[in-house]
Formats: sequence, structure tokens, C-alpha cells
Amino acid sequence: MPQSRPMPRIGKRCQELRVMDADVTWRIFCRVDPDAVLILEVCAKKTATTPRQTITSCQRRLREYDDESG
Repeated sequence: MPQSRPMPRIGKRCQELRVMDADVTWRIFCRVDPDAVLILEVCAKKTATTPRQTITSCQRRLREYDDESG
């Protein structure tokens, strides 16, 4: 069963799902909107903290999405 936690540093309604595979734990960063689920990033979990580059990348993708759907 995946674990989930809120990621307010990325944005409102953003979550990090952790999914265990045979040898790797995957991190899936997403936002759940009323009409869509936005997958922002998928990466292997290598450290206890989320890399700053990943957070920045997710925030940029959300801004671009919100600007286009605006």
C-alpha cells in the first residue's frame, strides 16, 4: 500500500506518494484538482529529504499549468 503525505512546500493539494518496488522506493509528486490529477515528478527515493531541485521543478510545472488553464 502506498504511503502519502501532504507537500505544502510545493503547493496546495499537493501530495507525495511513496510506492515500494522490489529494490526501489519511488516518489510520485502530484496535485489533485477537481477535474484532474497532475503528476508533477516521479523519482527514486534516495535520501530522507526531498531535493530542492525537485521541489523547484514541481512548483514551476504547477505555475505553467495554472497559467495555461487560467
